[in-house]
Amino acid sequence: MTLLEAHPELATSGDQVVTDLGAGTGPAWLDQWLSAHRSDVVAVRRSLHSVPELGRDEHRTTALVARRLMAAGLEPRTLPGGTGLVCDVGRGDRCVALRADLDALPLGEETGLPFASTVPNVMHACGHDAHTAMVLGAGLALASAPSLPGRVRLVFQPAEEVQPGGAIDVVADGAMDDVERIFALHCDPRLEVGRLGTRVGPITSACDLVEIRLTSPGGHTARPHLTADLVEALGLLITQLPLLLTRQVDPRSGTVLVWGAVQAGEAANAIPQHGVLRGTLRTADHATWSELEDKFRALVAAVLAPLGVGYVIDHIRGVPPVVNEAVSSGMLRDAAIITGGPDAAADTEQSSGGEDFAWYLEKVPGAMARLGVWPGVGPMKDIHQPTFDLDERALPFGVRVLVNSALQALA
Repeated sequence: MTLLEAHPELATSGDQVVTDLGAGTGPAWLDQWLSAHRSDVVAVRRSLHSVPELGRDEHRTTALVARRLMAAGLEPRTLPGGTGLVCDVGRGDRCVALRADLDALPLGEETGLPFASTVPNVMHACGHDAHTAMVLGAGLALASAPSLPGRVRLVFQPAEEVQPGGAIDVVADGAMDDVERIFALHCDPRLEVGRLGTRVGPITSACDLVEIRLTSPGGHTARPHLTADLVEALGLLITQLPLLLTRQVDPRSGTVLVWGAVQAGEAANAIPQHGVLRGTLRTADHATWSELEDKFRALVAAVLAPLGVGYVIDHIRGVPPVVNEAVSSGMLRDAAIITGGPDAAADTEQSSGGEDFAWYLEKVPGAMARLGVWPGVGPMKDIHQPTFDLDERALPFGVRVLVNSALQALA
């Protein structure tokens, strides 16, 4: 019985069958499984896309994945928080892991797809629906193998988009304790479908959230000398902190402070009593990340010292950079070549975005690769945008890459 036959609610308008770009590259049981079930992988992605759930609220998503795994005779275990799950495929002492993330983003969808989000102001704008469908497909394909040389642990984690990330929950639950190596794919709309971008070393950056709350007695704009000018203080922080920070860190570290929100006052002739400044602080270097909070706090104090305003800093440490281990990255690259030939392997640059997959790599070796989802024509629709979409031919390609990577790691 196919997934669509077992769960007709997954059917959506449009053709469910997509071209398998790696057809015939084996192993034979994987070819057979994808020939019979690649439409199921697409159906899962579309179902998740149409009913997205935010971080730590992925109850329907978790239940859908669990039902399908149990239907294949597997025994998934839901994480203590109630969303996310882990499930082993195969037997043996050795274990490698494949990771997917479940959560969506608080964005209103503008794709016009027939399976577009039905949840107001929530959408899968980062490809987590595809990540989940591919890891689920890889796990079910592996379960169909006549035998496996060890165990493959499927990790479906919650709350990747929530700082400091749901990966911390998975690690705390012991899911990495007996894992030798872990792999993940992330959709990349700048890379053509059928290609995989790999990199040894850092592939993402650290990302912290910063908030500065200012206070002042307030006063009339005609008499700024009798109070503390809170708006002036905000202006100096906005312009001076990013500049000063560049003189406190190695310029090769890729450190950048960018403000995303500023709020203060309403009346044109009144100096406000309260103001808030929020932004992100990113760095590509792990050592620099460990020093940034102290440097940031010292600079805020120095800028505000002459102004007389009160302040409170909230510095929320996010995720470290994802640092790909060389052997694991090579396995992903080899898996791409096995699947799509030499042209399927591509190099990729380090991103300034953050990814909580980094927490797994603090515990075990592993690597993340960038999965091409651009169809090769038309605009490249960036992630975290209301118009983001992907070429679904990437789904069976990704399943093959994940399966081949796991098999290499267990060989």
